[in-house]
Amino acid sequence: MTHVSAHRVAGKKAFITGAAGGLGAAMARLLARHGAKLFLTDIDEAAVYEVAKAINAEHGDTVAWSAAQNVRDEDRWQSALAEANGVLGGISVLVNNAGIGAIGGVESLQPKEWQRVMGVNLDAVYLGCKYALPLLRQHQPGSIINISSMAAFKVDPDYTVYNASKAAVASLSKSVALDCARQKMDVRCNSIHPSFIRTGIVEPFFEQLGEEEALKKLTRGVPLRRLGDVDDVAYAVLYLASDESRYITAAEFRIDGGASAV
Repeated sequence: MTHVSAHRVAGKKAFITGAAGGLGAAMARLLARHGAKLFLTDIDEAAVYEVAKAINAEHGDTVAWSAAQNVRDEDRWQSALAEANGVLGGISVLVNNAGIGAIGGVESLQPKEWQRVMGVNLDAVYLGCKYALPLLRQHQPGSIINISSMAAFKVDPDYTVYNASKAAVASLSKSVALDCARQKMDVRCNSIHPSFIRTGIVEPFFEQLGEEEALKKLTRGVPLRRLGDVDDVAYAVLYLASDESRYITAAEFRIDGGASAV
């Protein structure tokens, strides 16, 4: 059955990091179909341009813009947000989606890897919230959506830095939410916690372990016994970006096939 778009985020203006593929691209496509305008960034400038180009081909030339962004770069955060604010005519939604992973226990993990993953998964979320909030304040109601992980709650010693970074994102999101509420700002902040989704971030597991063993390992604690789909997460982003969720802040959305319940 074909469903007609309800344009649930008509008039929203969203800034999405890590939008060149996987979760970010799926979020962008769904938000565009429901009426949002988008500014998409990624460290892969060519790939994120293609995502924006495809969205514009489907919805019109002034729906999506793209730019290169290293989310660890504080200056680039400020310039990218200023550019987005200009072309979109404001920002009302921030999606901190960019993320990376690394395998290693606390002894085997090298400090440079710890710093690299923390820089992308945590420091960038702080920078995004810090520099987007003045713009969101001007375009209330606003929504900050931080992509964390089920790894914030269910820890595997092989994913030390990933676990730590995603747990910190959950806590940071609550701090931002309460700070906005304290200031009487109509800006909400929530975190989304997917289980393993078949995207680039889990491909190293498949490369190292093989298809069958990787699927077995990644789904062993998931009652629904499957990996999630990118749209499972994108629909949660759509809800949190929309005014349907105006009374939801400091919440954790667990999109994990029931994994956090066992």
